[in-house]
Amino acid sequence: MSDPITTAPPRHPEKIRRADNPSPRKPDWIRVKAPTSAEVADLRRMMRDKNLHTVCEEAACPNMGECWVQRHATFMILGDVCTRACAFCNVKTGRPLAVDPAEPMRVAESVRDMGLKHVVVTSVDRDDLADGGAGQFVACIEQIRALDLGCSVEVLTPDFRDKAGAVERVAEARPDVFNHNLETVPRLYGPIRPGARYFESLRLLQKAKEVAPLFTKSGIMVGLGESRQEVAQVMDDMRSAGVDFITIGQYLQPTLKHAAVERFVTPDEFADYAQMARAKGFLMVTASPLTRSSHHADRDFAALRDARAG
Repeated sequence: MSDPITTAPPRHPEKIRRADNPSPRKPDWIRVKAPTSAEVADLRRMMRDKNLHTVCEEAACPNMGECWVQRHATFMILGDVCTRACAFCNVKTGRPLAVDPAEPMRVAESVRDMGLKHVVVTSVDRDDLADGGAGQFVACIEQIRALDLGCSVEVLTPDFRDKAGAVERVAEARPDVFNHNLETVPRLYGPIRPGARYFESLRLLQKAKEVAPLFTKSGIMVGLGESRQEVAQVMDDMRSAGVDFITIGQYLQPTLKHAAVERFVTPDEFADYAQMARAKGFLMVTASPLTRSSHHADRDFAALRDARAG
């Protein structure tokens, strides 16, 4: 019998009671190489030495090998334990630790050591905090700017639900890009994104742009059972909220306890979504099976800035 003290708890204790949800076999266009290079090992070691987390690792991103070879990583602040249990997400759920006031400086130092010219900072949901973690985002922005690295800053925030002033506080810190993902169509929020509200997330994006002249960005996953018409409506809603940049990628099931993939959207369908989004007036569109919110974020930010200038 296992020793209850030394046996590690399951990564997703809140999902144990869910039935297995097998997904269809992945098509050839969705296959990626495992992240096994020396550069990946070096970057992982640096993150552990600095007691930092990345969403690349925690969310099992399929692009991790490609990005980390180039020393690009998305920092995940406020720990690695989320207060929510979304059916699509691989980040573990539970009771988070206290906020680490030294974390923003360690993030800034890592940005410097990695030589980044564009950094993405995201976080777990922290519904336990009075400000939802907004203050830690602000501190990260300020610490990165204080080192005078010439680095643009993108934040990918949670929805800060019911936390008055949280969105405004982060927007007032003037990140170059304010990103918040809608994740899916409103009909699927109940089973896929419980705890969140579609129109509250839309309002968050709109509010960020009202507070400061910054780029706003949002993304969705497809392959969860949404229709083309529903995706088109989400695009219209984003444009009504002033969103500049949309990302669309294939949902991939992290474990059998997560939501199943309903179908794998073909590359031609992604090309169709991209054309549709451009026609609706987005300044920047990224749509492909392996598109993720932070994938090629540095290159995309440069293109976004050029699109506004043009």
